Amino acid sequence: MSVSQTYDVRVVTEFSSAHVLRGYAGACERIHGHNFRVEVVARATALDALGMGLDFRELLGMTEEITAGLDHRLLNEVPPFDEVNPTAENLAAYIYRGLAQRLSARPSADRVRMWSVTVHEGDRISVCYREHPEDAG
Repeated sequence: MSVSQTYDVRVVTEFSSAHVLRGYAGACERIHGHNFRVEVVARATALDALGMGLDFRELLGMTEEITAGLDHRLLNEVPPFDEVNPTAENLAAYIYRGLAQRLSARPSADRVRMWSVTVHEGDRISVCYREHPEDAG
């Protein structure tokens, strides 16, 4: 029996921002802020010569490169959120795609890919974003 093995490399970072949900009927239509927590998972199908799927520091560094542009900002003024509503869903997709692009440019792209990004707006609320075309249907 053949067993498929994967390694989920997970890092967490935080950033603080304000936003306005345009067109939302309620309190979130007014400017408000969150201490966002971002959980990133990259999936490796094999290990490198050191026995790592992906160095935690590399994944965290790439994640913080993206979130640094969002930290202590009014998200509605930061592209693409100047045109797209800065919802947790859209934030998760934005971070995911930025990381997917960075990972695909690495030599390990044949064995490591983005798996998911979860954006937490608080202790009890979050959204998880994934792009897995082979899972559709």
